[in-house]
Amino acid sequence: MKYMLIMQMNPVAWDALSPEQRDEVMNGHGAFLDTIKASGEMVETHALAEPAQSAVVRVRGGVPAVTDGPFLEAKEFMGGFYIVECETRERATELAGLIPDAGVEGMGIEVRPVLFSAGAD
Repeated sequence: MKYMLIMQMNPVAWDALSPEQRDEVMNGHGAFLDTIKASGEMVETHALAEPAQSAVVRVRGGVPAVTDGPFLEAKEFMGGFYIVECETRERATELAGLIPDAGVEGMGIEVRPVLFSAGAD
């Protein structure tokens, strides 16, 4: 089964880290990638820009409206994700614990099963 390991970014928690701690987290992703590639569990990964660089499209009455945002009153936002293919949920949560962001106070990794996938083939 495929799982999305969602890295929940908390800017306040991130800003509280020293530059050395931030580098450690960022560099730790290389080791995690090596682990899931070696095990054959790697499907894909993407890092996302901050929400201030995004737009929201809503269609009302057949007319699309584009706004900057989202400007939600949330402390966290999706900073990126890995898609892995694992035999069990327990293995997916084990992998999530290896992602360096999981060790940062105030941040975490959400593990969510993927119910449908369609490729660009």
